[in-house]
Amino acid sequence: MTAPTIPETAQMAGRTIVLDVVGLQPQHIDADRTPTLESHFSSERVTGLRPPFPAVTVPAQTTLATGRGPSEHGDVSSGEYDRERETAEFWERDRDGRDRIWETASDVAGLTTGALNFQHLIGTSADVAVTPSPIEDEDNNLLEMNCWTNPDGFYDDLHEELGHFPLHNYWGPGANEEGSRWILAAAREAIDRFDPDLLWIYVPHLDYAGQSDGPGSDAFATALETVDDLLEGFLADLSETDRWDETVLTLVSEYGFHEVDRPIFPNRALREAGLLETDADGDADIGGSDAFAMVDHQIAHIYAEGAVDAARDALAGLEGIDAVLDDSGKAERGIDHPNAGDLVLVADPDAWFQYYWWDDRANAPPYATEMDIHAKPGFDPCELFFGDEGLVSLDASQVSGSHGRVDESAYGCFGLGGPAAPELEGDGPVDATDVTPTIVDLLGLEGELSMSLEGSSLRQS
Repeated sequence: MTAPTIPETAQMAGRTIVLDVVGLQPQHIDADRTPTLESHFSSERVTGLRPPFPAVTVPAQTTLATGRGPSEHGDVSSGEYDRERETAEFWERDRDGRDRIWETASDVAGLTTGALNFQHLIGTSADVAVTPSPIEDEDNNLLEMNCWTNPDGFYDDLHEELGHFPLHNYWGPGANEEGSRWILAAAREAIDRFDPDLLWIYVPHLDYAGQSDGPGSDAFATALETVDDLLEGFLADLSETDRWDETVLTLVSEYGFHEVDRPIFPNRALREAGLLETDADGDADIGGSDAFAMVDHQIAHIYAEGAVDAARDALAGLEGIDAVLDDSGKAERGIDHPNAGDLVLVADPDAWFQYYWWDDRANAPPYATEMDIHAKPGFDPCELFFGDEGLVSLDASQVSGSHGRVDESAYGCFGLGGPAAPELEGDGPVDATDVTPTIVDLLGLEGELSMSLEGSSLRQS
């Protein structure tokens, strides 16, 4: 099938608002469950969106916002293994020289741009930006809620108007719609105050039920209705703004979910083989280990320089692994970058990877039952569940949804809506690398922006 194209006669948009509704898929948009979305993005204006491999938050977001895949931009996981420091950290990477569409459009074309709650926003040159940046002590205990903003002082204004950003509702056992509600309210303030030509808004609410209960659950169906209600208020306000008639709404979703019921524990296998060492506190001694797995949903990066064959043998007996990617396999899936593991594991559709290396809870590190997203050397969806001992559960069997594999059944979605939206011609899924070139075309910036648009199947003829 051929991906949609924008007609050559389409008018350029004066303003583009990107709604990044993570976890949304085309089949979720209908008049019964999501009437607001359906009214703005009818079936002929929506198609599937093929995420990059792996289909996890940071690689997907960076690909969507740059038009480049992980083999180029280097985001291969939501975490990063620093080979020099021998540390694995999640959610810690800064902008690091990457130019996303809002930075390029602002710096090069002089547009007013913004991004809300996207990853790695600290230091962005976007005219308006908001990202959580709580003040913590050396043990990662929250001292005071804060957000990094551009311009300076914008969070003070948001705090006065909306209250503190509800961090404990944004992730963790208390995750609910309040985080998305606050973000959309902040977007209203950003539009009123800065009137951006391009504003990218991250709406996370579906992510919670998608992981905890699974995409086929009643909880996920309820979350769809909640997101639609939140967008109804935001879009009603947006339609009252002076530039509504020149606005294009761009709907994207980073991935869809798989139903899962099998956690896989590669670090246990590596420890049993004598390849993964632990210290006196029960923490993984990554620097002193021959191999360890940095896990992220349905993907696991195995770092085993000098012990690749031994690691492969240790993992061979694990059930639930669909593929073990070596150099050729990584190249085939577009993840052949130095940041990637020496081996990359892909789970079966109904399985996912958990970072645990212990069998007995008594041997778990202190942070295992805490909300400590930066210390854990792997993504931990068990943080969505209250634990019997400590804040966070250690029962991995509770997780019912995951993502990371790139299967057609778990594609995200792409749509164009709003009064200035062109029709889409053709059918078939859009590739994630086509989203930024499409926004460039919508804003009429092809000749102004120094970014490669080759290979975009969404570009105008």
